[in-house]
Amino acid sequence: MKDISYLSNAHPQFIESLYKQFLEDPDSVDKSWHHFFQGFEWALNNGPAQEKQAPNDFMQNEIKVLNLINGYRRRGHLFTKTNPVRSRRNYQPTLDIENFGLTEEDMDKVFQAGIEIGIGPATLKKIIEHLQLTYCSSIGTEFEYIRQPERVKWLRNKLETSKNIPNFPFEEKKRILDKLTRAIIFENFLHNRYVGQKRFSLSGGETLIPGLDSLIQYGSSLGIETFMIGISHRGRLNVLANILQKKYEEIFIEFEGAFFEDSIFAGDAKYHLGYTSKTKSADNRNINIGLAPNPSHLEAVGGVIQGMSRAKIDKYYNGDNNKVLPIIIHGDAAIAAQGVVYEVLQMSELEAYQTGGSIHLVINNQVGFTTNYLQGRSSTYCTDIAKVTRSPVFHVNADDVEAVVLAIKMAVEYRQTFHTDVFIDLLGYRKYGHNEGDEPRFTQPKLYKTIAKHEDPRKIYLNSLLKNNDITRDEAKQIEQNYKIKMQETFEIMKNHKWQWQTCSDVDDCDRLRRTFDLDFETSPSTKFDNLTFKEIGEKVFTIPKNKNTFQKIKKLYETRKHNLLEKQKLDWAMGETMAYATLLHEGVNIRISGQDTERGTFSHRHAVLLDEQTEELFVPLQNISEKQGTFNIYNSLLSEYGVLGFEYGYSCASPTSLTIWEAQFGDFANSAQIIFDQFISCSEAKWKRMNGLVMYLPHGYEGQGPEHSSARIERYLELAAKKNLVAANCTTPANFYHLLRRHMKYPFRVPLIIFTPKSLLRHPQCKSPVKDFIDGKFLPLIDDETAQYDKVEKILLCSGKIYYELMEYKLEHKQNNTAIIRLEQLYPLPYKALNNLKEKYSRAKEIIWVQEEPENMGAWPYILRKLPQFNFILISRKASAVPATGFPKIHLVEQRRIILQAFDKDDDEKIKQINLEFKIEE
Repeated sequence: MKDISYLSNAHPQFIESLYKQFLEDPDSVDKSWHHFFQGFEWALNNGPAQEKQAPNDFMQNEIKVLNLINGYRRRGHLFTKTNPVRSRRNYQPTLDIENFGLTEEDMDKVFQAGIEIGIGPATLKKIIEHLQLTYCSSIGTEFEYIRQPERVKWLRNKLETSKNIPNFPFEEKKRILDKLTRAIIFENFLHNRYVGQKRFSLSGGETLIPGLDSLIQYGSSLGIETFMIGISHRGRLNVLANILQKKYEEIFIEFEGAFFEDSIFAGDAKYHLGYTSKTKSADNRNINIGLAPNPSHLEAVGGVIQGMSRAKIDKYYNGDNNKVLPIIIHGDAAIAAQGVVYEVLQMSELEAYQTGGSIHLVINNQVGFTTNYLQGRSSTYCTDIAKVTRSPVFHVNADDVEAVVLAIKMAVEYRQTFHTDVFIDLLGYRKYGHNEGDEPRFTQPKLYKTIAKHEDPRKIYLNSLLKNNDITRDEAKQIEQNYKIKMQETFEIMKNHKWQWQTCSDVDDCDRLRRTFDLDFETSPSTKFDNLTFKEIGEKVFTIPKNKNTFQKIKKLYETRKHNLLEKQKLDWAMGETMAYATLLHEGVNIRISGQDTERGTFSHRHAVLLDEQTEELFVPLQNISEKQGTFNIYNSLLSEYGVLGFEYGYSCASPTSLTIWEAQFGDFANSAQIIFDQFISCSEAKWKRMNGLVMYLPHGYEGQGPEHSSARIERYLELAAKKNLVAANCTTPANFYHLLRRHMKYPFRVPLIIFTPKSLLRHPQCKSPVKDFIDGKFLPLIDDETAQYDKVEKILLCSGKIYYELMEYKLEHKQNNTAIIRLEQLYPLPYKALNNLKEKYSRAKEIIWVQEEPENMGAWPYILRKLPQFNFILISRKASAVPATGFPKIHLVEQRRIILQAFDKDDDEKIKQINLEFKIEE
């Protein structure tokens, strides 16, 4: 097809002036206009006498037809036959020819504008017929908002040359019917055998199955080897059975076990479980398919799937995103309403998170749980979010299975060509209620009267095949009967045998690691490092090459760090962190860190990425340790917590031998990602047997910065802690932080690690560790008071985090020699043995006090009180509060001074009153 899309936006007067120029000298105009003007002249000279017009009038009408063509391209999707059970809303203006200045008298006239859609000069009637088939039948397309002309041209060409009409060979039609038959028989069998049990059926949207099958088969032919699928509950069992080939008997066993609270042993509901399969394409290519487990929190899995996919791209395919395809299957109500969809979509083209584009499939039931779509969104379509990244959208009638397959094949080809997201909106219906125990007629009586009389997609497709003599009725009946018999036989075998339960999830290195035992946390694996090598590596990472024009303050900072390492032999927090990375990289561990402002660090302590002042060329010292080192990648994330944490969780799942870290800008901001903490990080092993080693930095500490910049909500994470499902730490020394990170990678298992990182301690003069503590030391879950004389101690102050330094300052200044200050560095799992040993050591102590900055109802205290009742703790903290901290700096200082004074002189009411008078505070 000759492309003359330049005509679409041209002004008639401009075209007329070009035509005059063409008549005088054809070579004076661009060659792209020649074809159009030659056809234009032929029409003027050879057309029927009654159609001959003045050149200007003729040109004006050509432009009108071009405008009509562009009207179909831009707005044809509003006037399609894509809704199988509802009448379309009326949109204005319509595509009637009168709205483009044309009349019925023009219908039989020949227009050169037909060249634009690939049919050559044609009558207006034929042009409209072509446009109606292409843009207003079973597939409606949105793509004209895409800004890259080559992508728009590609889509126009694909659509207009085929008229958007499927033309599949017999073998492909047979496969489509086969997959559709499987999908429908599976749903009907479960519906009849397990009456009223939840399964969140696909009934009404079964064409998803042949669509997914075609996506995988065709995608494989385009070079994709691994398909990663994220899907919520709707249709999940059908996808497991008919796409990932999970055995029917396993699914039946899950239903049989579901009589008790709808759960699988100590795991999760059957429609939340993950799976993996290795299969072959029709032409014998190897295909890996992974379905990630996920909870009922709709769309939470989107970021997780992206992270898993990126990890596989990095780990197995050397960054080639042509080899891995993320597929995210949404519900219409969820994709329109859940904010994490926007977060994940905004991540899709960023260097830190890109996966080469995802295929988004929407199972559009046109109703949420009970909420009508008119109450569920303000946008025209549930997929309007796609316009954020200018991703094309295909709206497809889910009753037309061949249209579904055609749209999906175009989508995967587009993705492989341009590496962006593509959305496919499958407009169908939900045959039953939200779940199988629900009555949909309560809330959508009219709609469900229509659905009750509506034929299923297989019957519709079969009638089409029979009409075209593609199959006989007996052949179709035999296919159906074969699957019914197979399912019944499998059911009977399951009922008569005891099957050994085996959950299959996406098998990676972490699944091959052993599980945790209680004894694992009583001692730490060796994290020592050679002294000479430590200093050699340190010198490298704290040296900026002379040819790097780095900002002077950073140069000085790096020089100071090198001096502190080699001369003073004392490291602050940033240096301890850097050396943890450097030593692990030296040992071949790959490291990935992302978070808001993480390259520099929110508190300007890290400076892991250096910029040339003149060129802004990047230099990353940790990438320049040695040729055989592990990879080090650190990224500033977009301003997202929910989406990004989900991504990093997924990345860590699929790359467990790497150190994957997510850093919150402030610990408080992790609130926005609480769903990922609650539903994935804290319990994925318990629910899905998925081990995960993600490390999370949550800055925490009371410095008078107000309620939103003080607390990482330690209490929340300790509430989630049970059965050794995570490690939570609040370190007070650079060396202990260093060993904690190294220990994390030395363990023969993976558990999430939550670290409450400091703010003011980053520059605290006392918060430094000697080199020997890095070389010879190990992680200490509990740190004793080196200044205490155990036989003189009458009081033990047990604390965690930065308040230790304030307590110690007071103790030394006021010579409180009868007090021992002990630091609890690992909050979970609690170091019971070490705690009991210290209690015995200080057996003369008359009281043990838990001291914390946080209010009484927050921080570690509720957890400590519950876990260590035998210690009979006295509490000293802020009073119980509805907010984590005050927003007034003076009040903050008063509260801090009260805590310190009460810790040492709890009965000295005069001192407390003096503070109140000083700051004019009323009791």
